[in-house]
Amino acid sequence: MSDWNNTGKPVILASGSPRRKEILSMMGFSFKVIIPQWFDEKDYICYSDLENSLQTLAIKKAQTVSEKNPDALVLSADTIVVKDKEIFGKPSDKSDAYNMIKKLSGSLHQVLTAVALRCDEKKFCESSVSVTNVYFRQLTDYEINEYLLVDEYKDKAGAYAIQGKSLVFVDKIEGCYYNVVGLPVSDTINLFRKFIVRKESADV
Repeated sequence: MSDWNNTGKPVILASGSPRRKEILSMMGFSFKVIIPQWFDEKDYICYSDLENSLQTLAIKKAQTVSEKNPDALVLSADTIVVKDKEIFGKPSDKSDAYNMIKKLSGSLHQVLTAVALRCDEKKFCESSVSVTNVYFRQLTDYEINEYLLVDEYKDKAGAYAIQGKSLVFVDKIEGCYYNVVGLPVSDTINLFRKFIVRKESADV
């Protein structure tokens, strides 16, 4: 059996995230990036069915790229932050970012990333969700405002980047660190393994 990073197919990352690009490169993949069609998270993500709705959104993103590249393996992902039944997406501005971080201060929140892998030529589409618990220590208003002086909070679910200057906010995490960055490594490997098994079974 071929290993998970030897698929025999071109790989496309359907995401403009530089963090996901870096993680996928570190995993040993050669790939190209195609930014998928934009979808409004509010139209798809439902708290009462959080994991399934998040996977649906990731699949939709992969689909927009896979339809035009049917021979490729298209990987997409979507990350959200959740606390007390409230979903934290990307902040609309600095004030919104401040309010998000203030709510996360001194408490536990969860980071969920849905990952989807699709190949239209092989009629393959699988997805999964990784969940990581993140604990923030109690933050002062000064600390939050100092953090917001840089643009790191922009385009980040929950308004922070754990791999950046907000590392000083974190007390501890439970689960995959790279999930919080934007691409859970083990879940991604498992999706590629599923494709290899499906492909090689079909070739027998």
